[in-house]
Amino acid sequence: MNIYQHFRPEEREFIDQVINWKTMVEQNYSAKLTDFLDPREQHIVKMITGESGDVKYSFFGGSEGVERKRAFIYPDYLIPAKDDFQITLLNIEYPKKFVKIEHPQVLGTLMSLGLKRGKFGDILIKNDTIQFFSALEVSEYIKSNIESIGKAGVKLVEAPLETAVSVLDLWEELELTVSSLRLDTVISAIHHISRQKSLVLIKQGLVKVNWATIENSSFLCDEGDMVSVRGFGRVKILNLEGKTKKDKWRIKIGIQK
Repeated sequence: MNIYQHFRPEEREFIDQVINWKTMVEQNYSAKLTDFLDPREQHIVKMITGESGDVKYSFFGGSEGVERKRAFIYPDYLIPAKDDFQITLLNIEYPKKFVKIEHPQVLGTLMSLGLKRGKFGDILIKNDTIQFFSALEVSEYIKSNIESIGKAGVKLVEAPLETAVSVLDLWEELELTVSSLRLDTVISAIHHISRQKSLVLIKQGLVKVNWATIENSSFLCDEGDMVSVRGFGRVKILNLEGKTKKDKWRIKIGIQK
């Protein structure tokens, strides 16, 4: 059976990578730790690794409820621990009374270091507290090379993972029934707008799926997708829960508050 038929064409390169990871674990009897993966990539790892067999997987992103997580793919005789994921939490110290730092500024500064996006996880912002997770192997490099974000002078300080701000209250879970998994249909159901309105938003380039702009209204959404519509916010497709007797899809979503 052709495994690629179950996924999108543009995901083939990542699928090959996951297959290689699994093969390495099987042949070498040693674990593989990945970079931070987005929810869709985590879903692909789950599908290819499977729930049975000699190779297992576990995900951890530094704290409960985060989106981006490292995968630990390992032989079934191992028992993974948090330390195996090699994640560092960094607090951003800045003059809070005088400046405001926003998520895009933090992300832009991190990307300017020349690191892959997979080397850092979620950026957590709650009130005036700003934190982010990074891969342990690059944390010292990040601390040494970031002295400002926007116009604010900053200092990065390592903190215990247990001190990460909670993100669980930033998402509200809902269940929906949709006639199909087409992008325009899903957007219409989530945001309670007409399908014609969702088509306009897609054609105007205002819709992203997994951080990539999608202008094809017939694009099929899947479990693990992050759908963002400019002006409407972001939504995670948490689960595809099967079809109803009327052949409609039941889906569970998370809406960012």
